[in-house]
Amino acid sequence: MDYPPSVQRLIAALRQLPSVGPRSAERLALHILKSDKTLADNLAISVNEAREKVRPCSRCGFYAESDVCEICSDANREPGVICIVEQPTDVITFEKSGAFKGSYHVLGGSLSPLDDIGPEELNIPKLLARIREQGIREVIIALNTDVKGETTMLYLARELHQLGIKVTRLATGISIGSSLEYADSVTLSHAIGDRKEV
Repeated sequence: MDYPPSVQRLIAALRQLPSVGPRSAERLALHILKSDKTLADNLAISVNEAREKVRPCSRCGFYAESDVCEICSDANREPGVICIVEQPTDVITFEKSGAFKGSYHVLGGSLSPLDDIGPEELNIPKLLARIREQGIREVIIALNTDVKGETTMLYLARELHQLGIKVTRLATGISIGSSLEYADSVTLSHAIGDRKEV
């Protein structure tokens, strides 16, 4: 005996979410079924609204509900410094730390020749064009410290040095092989403060 087909489909859909295993998906589905109908309605409306409204910022690649995100349109940000990150979630991590007041550029991943991910598959050409157009004086490379992140950092450093830009990277404080998503705000604050030119 199993759940009705519609419940099985709900469980299967929830299992597609990151970190949601079979038992968690089942518990979530049953919670939705037991809860007031407004929970399911609000959940469905919120998911659809986010999917319809949110898009990448045309300038930096972070999440936005208009053409340019709130960070890029903030006149109080330091205009000559860009922090390069792999994913939009990394922007949130830095913003929560309060350690950085410049703008960001989201690559959308890291270089991985074995997976056929080269500069053209990432937001690297857009980054280089942005630096030429906006008179950027410093680029902070804040990528994950795994092999792909290090490869991407070396590639970017070479390209940016050719443009005459000061290139820095996060100081040690972010563990080798770890993800920025899991770094605490104190560690990130020290890493930004102790960055070094590459």
